[in-house]
Amino acid sequence: MDTADHAALEVQKPARAPLAGRWKFILGGILIAAAVVYLIVTSATANAQYFMTVDELVADTGSLAGRQLRVSGAVIGDSIEYDAQNLNLVFTVAHIPGDNDEIEAQGGLANVLHLAVSDPTRSTIAVQYDGVMPDLLRNEAQAIMTGKLGEDGVFYAEELLLKCPTKYEEAVPEQVQGSN
Repeated sequence: MDTADHAALEVQKPARAPLAGRWKFILGGILIAAAVVYLIVTSATANAQYFMTVDELVADTGSLAGRQLRVSGAVIGDSIEYDAQNLNLVFTVAHIPGDNDEIEAQGGLANVLHLAVSDPTRSTIAVQYDGVMPDLLRNEAQAIMTGKLGEDGVFYAEELLLKCPTKYEEAVPEQVQGSN
């Protein structure tokens, strides 16, 4: 191969892309990455739920109205009203501590729920739930509710979970005796 052929091969090599063309791809990639990060952050904050006690909810009612919240409290049995025809349930919950250490210091969950329902000075909040009344809804049950606080001060529950520790405490000794 002589120098003329060698020079012809160099001329046939494709020219490198100009620097301006690369910047368009880099800028486009940065914009796409920024859009993805923005969407992740906004959807995470929009769907965030704040877990609160009844005391916290009552103390800050004005700024929490309309926000998605999760609240826990002790069901006051005398307040339960259920309209089976319209599937409308209304009841009141009393404040219980949100800290497990504090619950244990007060003698366990069953004792904390009993004390909460028995104390007329505890903070309370009315709850409205549309749906079938759960079997475990009774006096001194722990209600864990997800929903929104209305401008009227009523908590509109979209999801209702219940714990009734006394129901399970009674079954434990029989199960232990049966296994021996």
